[in-house]
Amino acid sequence: MNENEKKKKKTFEENIYLIKRFYPYLRKHLKTEVLVLCCVVVAAICEIMLPLIVRQITDKSVENPQELTVNIILLVCAAYIVIRIIDSLAAYFQSYVGHKMGTMIENAMREDMFDHIQTLSFNYFDNTKIGQIMSRMTSDLFDVAEWAHHFPERILMTFVKFIASFFIFASMDFRFVFLIFILMPLMILLTKKSRQRMRDMFRKGRHQIGEINARIEDSLLGVRVVRSFTAEKTEKEKFAKGNAEYVTVRNKSHKYMSQFHATVRILDGIMYMAFVGLGAIMMTKGVTTPGDFTASLLLVSTLLQSVRSIVDFSEQFSRGITGIERFVEIMDEKAEIVDSENAKTIENVKGDIEFRDVSFNYKGSEKKVLDGINISIKAGQSVALVGPSGGGKTTLCNLIPRFYDIEKGEILVDGENIKNITLHSLRKNIGVVAQDVYLFSGTVRDNLIYGKPDATDEEIIAAAENAGAHEFISVLPDGYDTYIGERGVKLSGGQKQRISIARVFLKDPPILLLDEATSALDNESEKLVQESLDRLAKGRTTLTIAHRLTTIKGADEILVLTEDGIVEKGSHAKLMSQDGIYSKMYNLYSVF
Repeated sequence: MNENEKKKKKTFEENIYLIKRFYPYLRKHLKTEVLVLCCVVVAAICEIMLPLIVRQITDKSVENPQELTVNIILLVCAAYIVIRIIDSLAAYFQSYVGHKMGTMIENAMREDMFDHIQTLSFNYFDNTKIGQIMSRMTSDLFDVAEWAHHFPERILMTFVKFIASFFIFASMDFRFVFLIFILMPLMILLTKKSRQRMRDMFRKGRHQIGEINARIEDSLLGVRVVRSFTAEKTEKEKFAKGNAEYVTVRNKSHKYMSQFHATVRILDGIMYMAFVGLGAIMMTKGVTTPGDFTASLLLVSTLLQSVRSIVDFSEQFSRGITGIERFVEIMDEKAEIVDSENAKTIENVKGDIEFRDVSFNYKGSEKKVLDGINISIKAGQSVALVGPSGGGKTTLCNLIPRFYDIEKGEILVDGENIKNITLHSLRKNIGVVAQDVYLFSGTVRDNLIYGKPDATDEEIIAAAENAGAHEFISVLPDGYDTYIGERGVKLSGGQKQRISIARVFLKDPPILLLDEATSALDNESEKLVQESLDRLAKGRTTLTIAHRLTTIKGADEILVLTEDGIVEKGSHAKLMSQDGIYSKMYNLYSVF
C-alpha cells in the first residue's frame, strides 16, 4: 500500500470515527429523521413524475394525435398540479422540520461542550485561547447542524432518483443505463482530489477564525490598556496580520472550490450532451421514440441536478466533518481534576488546613514552584503569606480548592485529604477574594447572589453592609438592580472589590483565601476594603497573600515564602526581631 492509499484509508477511517461520535446526537431524533426522509422520498418521486407524463403525451401526440383531446390535456395538467402541491408540502416539511432537528442537535452538542469545558482544569485554559473555544462552540457547530440534516436527505434523494431513473431508462433502452454508470463514477472520481483539498483548507480556515476571535477578544478586553499606551496602531497591525492570514487560507479554499465546481460543470455538460447525442442517434434509427428521447433528457436533467447537489454538498460535508472533528478534540480533553471514586462530601467544616511535604510544578514546566512545603493552620487562625514575586504564594492558595493538583504530598482539610473530598463540597467551603476582581455582566444583585442564588433581600443587604458596599449601592440609579457593565466597568476598583467581598459574605465559607485583595486600590479604598476584609475574616480560617505588609501585622502567623520554600515564620513582632527577610521587606515598605 503506497502513501497515497494509506492517506485515503486514514481519512476514511477518521470520517467513520467522527460520524460514530456524532451519531448519538442524531439517534435522539431518529423518528423525526425518518419522517423527514419519507418526505424526501415523496418529493423525489414527485419530481420523477414530470418526465413520465411528458413521455406519454409526446408519444401519444406523435402516434395518435387525435386521442390527445383538450380534456385529457387539462386532466394531465390538473394531475401534475396536484403532484406539485404534494411535492411542495413534502419539501416544506423536509426543510422546516429538518432545520429544526439540526438546531436541536446543535443545541445539545453546544450544551455538552460547555458542560465539559466547565470540568477542565486551569491547565487547559492556561494553554488555550478563549477565541478558539468560542469559534468551536458557535460557527463550527452551526456547520455540523447544517450537515446533520442535509447529508442523509441528499444521499437518499439521489439514491431514490438513481433507482427510479435506472428502471425508467431500462424500460426505454439499456444503453442509457450503461451511459449513466460510466459517466457518474467518472464525475465522482475526478472531483475527489478537489474535495480533499477543500476539507484541508476548511480545517485551516476554522483554526484561523478562532485565532481572529482570540485576537479580537484580547484587544477588546484590554481596550483601556491599548488606549493608555496609545497602542491602537499596534493592535491594528496585529489584527491585520491575522486577518491577512485568514484571507490567504480562504482564497485557497475558494480556489479549490472553484476548481471543484468547474470540473463538475464540465462533466455535467459532457454527460448531458452524451445523452442528447445517443438519444438523437437512436431516435433517427427508430430505436427509440420521441417520447422516450424527450423523457430521457428531462430525466438526465433531474438526475444531474441531484448529482450536482450531492457533489456540491461535498463542500458542506467538509465543513460539517471539520466541525465534528474540532468538537471531538475538545470533548476528548480529559478533565485532570475530578472526584475520586470514593470521594466524600464534607459538612460542618471547622477549617483546619495542613500541607504535608507538598511539591508542585505547572504542566509543561520542569521547574518546581513549590517543593517540600509543610504548613499547619488551625481552625479560625489567620495566616499571612509574604515574599518576593514568583515565590509561589498564589499557587499555594490555588492548591487548597484544587484548582491545580499537587505532584507530591498531601493537603488536608479537617484531617481529610482534599483528593478524597468531592470538589463541590470542598470549594463550597472556601471563599476567594482576589486582587483581580471578576464581576459578570449583569446587575449588582446578579453578582452578589452568584454563590447563593436563593439569598433573600435581607441576606443580600446584610452581606453588602458587612462589606461596606450598601451605601454606594443604594445611590446607584437602580440600586441593587443597576446594570454594572462588562466586568463591572461602571464601578470603581474599590466598589468592585467590596461587591466581591459581599459575594463571599453571602457564601459564608469557613475557609477564606485573600490574594492581595487591596494591592491595586488607592489609600481611601484600601482602608474601606481592609475594614470589610477584617469583618469577613472574623471567625474564619484565613490565608492572606499580602503586598502591603502593614495590613497583616495582626495575623496569628506570618510565613515568608521564597523559591527556597518557607524560610521564616512567626508573628509580626517575632519576625521583626529576627532582622531577616521579613524585617527588611517591612522596613523597605515603610520607607514609602
